[in-house]
Amino acid sequence: MDIVNIFAGILVLSAVFAFLNRRYINLPTTISLMIAGLFLSLLVQMLGEFSPSFRSGVQDTLARLDFTEFLLEFLLSFLLFAGAMHTNLEKLKTFKWPILSFATIGVLMSTFLIGVCLYYLLLLIGSPIAFIYCLLFGALISPTDPIAVLGILKKAKAPESLEIKITGESLFNDGVGVVIFLVVFKIAKSGLDQIHFSEVIHLLAMEILGGVGLGFLIGYLGYRMMKSIDHYQTEVLITLAVVMGGYSLASYLHFSGPLAMVVAGLLIGNQGVKRAMSQVTRDYVQKFWEMIDEILNAVLFVLIGLELILIPFQFTYVTVGLVVTAIVLAVRYVSLAFPSYVLKFRKTFAPNALPIMTWGGLRGGISIALALSLQPEMEKEFIVAITYTVVLFSLIIQGLTIEKLVKRLGRI
Repeated sequence: MDIVNIFAGILVLSAVFAFLNRRYINLPTTISLMIAGLFLSLLVQMLGEFSPSFRSGVQDTLARLDFTEFLLEFLLSFLLFAGAMHTNLEKLKTFKWPILSFATIGVLMSTFLIGVCLYYLLLLIGSPIAFIYCLLFGALISPTDPIAVLGILKKAKAPESLEIKITGESLFNDGVGVVIFLVVFKIAKSGLDQIHFSEVIHLLAMEILGGVGLGFLIGYLGYRMMKSIDHYQTEVLITLAVVMGGYSLASYLHFSGPLAMVVAGLLIGNQGVKRAMSQVTRDYVQKFWEMIDEILNAVLFVLIGLELILIPFQFTYVTVGLVVTAIVLAVRYVSLAFPSYVLKFRKTFAPNALPIMTWGGLRGGISIALALSLQPEMEKEFIVAITYTVVLFSLIIQGLTIEKLVKRLGRI
């Protein structure tokens, strides 16, 4: 079965699960799709007890679709561009310093603290691993995923300022988190004694500054092209070219593709929509990217559920994963509270904003994709298993209870 047929099958499953959810259950779409994928994974495992060849066939099919490459090289570019396009830049500017501090200081703090806590936890239970691999886990689990929680926050009537902070932070911390992961990955692969401080700075500068600069350049070129014509079919095509061509170029130049997509999406979604598009074009472009966002999110969350078939689980892994989940939540609060109080952002926050942002900081596909990209000698099996545990708890437990938390804290 080739990749096109695999993708077609996942898309059909996504449509069926989405229909059943909307018709009978009415859970948040992304969470319901992931739960459906999980049940399907468990069903395959059960059937595999009677027919091992069936289970191995399904595993081979999923393995052929490289989840890491599929997400990081394809889905992520579309999802980040679409998310940025629908983000109001003027409102984002209002909270630019808290958002930037959470996406930089917060992610760095989170990476280090989670790495330290995991290292000493494993020492305590007598299963130590190298500290650099603990840092790798800290880097891949720190970026948050806004996709599942934003719809819930809107439904719960959370303060708009809170929605903006969570959206902005998640858009940028995905890019920053991937860059930090790449730096730690390079150190883990080559050895600390083989890496000079100047190389780390050069890599960070190339990835971050290059990504932001490239995003502005391709976004501006797209904006100028769209402004010079009035033909919605061509303008939709230009936005597609910006995403696919820009992400490929960023990869070739070793710039941060995620940051490039966020910057390009913000530019076209704000300046482009206001000044370069007619009303007809604006309507088509926005609806096109809204649909792309919905479709690819559906595919992503079904895949997250199905990937359980390939994850090696042991009882020890699950137990450690649950303890690590509590650590991740505690560190999430600290990494938000520290810059908030030190830089005095707390005064501009809605009441109970930090607890809501902590519980609403869901982990998603990026964490799983980065974990799956590790090399076997980097404790890959263990890290993948605990990452999956954290992500499942995050999306199912936190995702399904955040609305109640918002309403309860709102009453308080």
